[in-house]
Amino acid sequence: MTLRVLCVFLLSGWLSVSAAALPIPENGPALRIQGSNTIGAELGPALVEGLLQEQGLLKIHRETPDTANEQRIVGQTAQGQRVIIEVAAHGSSTGFAALKNASADLAASSREIKDSELLALQALGDLKSPAAEQVIAIDGLAIILNPANPLEQLNTEQLARIFAGEVKTWEELGGRGGAIHLYARDDQSGTFDTFKELVLSRRGKSLSSAAKRFESSEQLSDAVSADAQGIGFIGLPYVRQAKAVAIADGASQAMLPLNSLIATEDYPLSRRLFFYLPPDSRNPWAQALATFAQSPQGQAIVATSGFVSQTVQAMSVAPNALMPEGYQSLSRHAQRLTVNFRFAEGSASLDNKARQDLARVLDYIKRNGKTERAVTLVGFGDLKDDPARADLLSKLRAMAVRRELVKNGVVMREVRGFGALMPVATNSADEGRIKNRRVEVWVY
Repeated sequence: MTLRVLCVFLLSGWLSVSAAALPIPENGPALRIQGSNTIGAELGPALVEGLLQEQGLLKIHRETPDTANEQRIVGQTAQGQRVIIEVAAHGSSTGFAALKNASADLAASSREIKDSELLALQALGDLKSPAAEQVIAIDGLAIILNPANPLEQLNTEQLARIFAGEVKTWEELGGRGGAIHLYARDDQSGTFDTFKELVLSRRGKSLSSAAKRFESSEQLSDAVSADAQGIGFIGLPYVRQAKAVAIADGASQAMLPLNSLIATEDYPLSRRLFFYLPPDSRNPWAQALATFAQSPQGQAIVATSGFVSQTVQAMSVAPNALMPEGYQSLSRHAQRLTVNFRFAEGSASLDNKARQDLARVLDYIKRNGKTERAVTLVGFGDLKDDPARADLLSKLRAMAVRRELVKNGVVMREVRGFGALMPVATNSADEGRIKNRRVEVWVY
């Protein structure tokens, strides 16, 4: 008897049509996803389609119900049974609310879960555990202008004052065009939450009431493109016809939202996109989608959807005079991998994404024959009163990554610490200091 013709049997409300395939519910959707519009508009449905294809389903297509920002992704078994997965994309906070009231099996979020949400959902298990908190992609918040606007760069302090309504004209920024028109995502949006956290709240400011608000990323971007005086913030795939400007934070260099700078999370407005899967979930489709999203096939879908995948690649870095001499020498002879290891807040432990990245880096090193003295780790830290302490701590972080690689058979070439040099974020806020505490991986 082949796998595909095994008899159908009933188990806890799920019908299994194949020993290899996921079980199918007798009634209703196989999986309900709620949350981020950034994920739910395209990336989430595309990952679902990839999973359905992996499961061997046929006639895969999308259906759009009457409610805006909602989709059903539908497939069909060889026996003709429909498999339905529902995606509702009304903002990250709605995903956590849906987990709480059991109207969703998986939350999609374009920001990290808040402490208040973690507390409210503790009955579902620890949503900060590595199995529950899954980073599926990296995104960058692009600051977008009308293409005719000549302005090329802004810093995060200027952004805060602009969106708080304190800077009212383009002339105040050295540009032209008269009054500034503000465009922003709605309050339910993880994109707005991220902008508020990275830009506004850090400086004690709130969004101006004059800002036009949008639930749809596409509509916001198109509105800015059509307004010569407009400025908005948007997820990277939704720049569309608008113009993205370079952003600086504190003493960092101004950076455009380029894939390489977002992959390493050096770009000041980079962010992580998440699936949150309750540890006690009994829905096998939820776990299967989270696993598929982390796979090479899933990360390829991330890239084709316009986000930045977590697939590790080597990139050349051009040396410049702002780099310390040792770093310039490194950039002349080696290539940097498109990943930074970061650490859990207030801890020397690798965070959840770093644990995922460790496996990816090891795979890259082994596939490319770099296990014998071809890898250098470079640690950085935040500003300390004593530069020698900053140097020591930066090297200790690199040593923490070294231990994990050595356990897996990698013989290191060198471990270096550059202290508080080359910050990628301001050291005047906790979020910036955490971002500056990083470890880069270089290969020869």
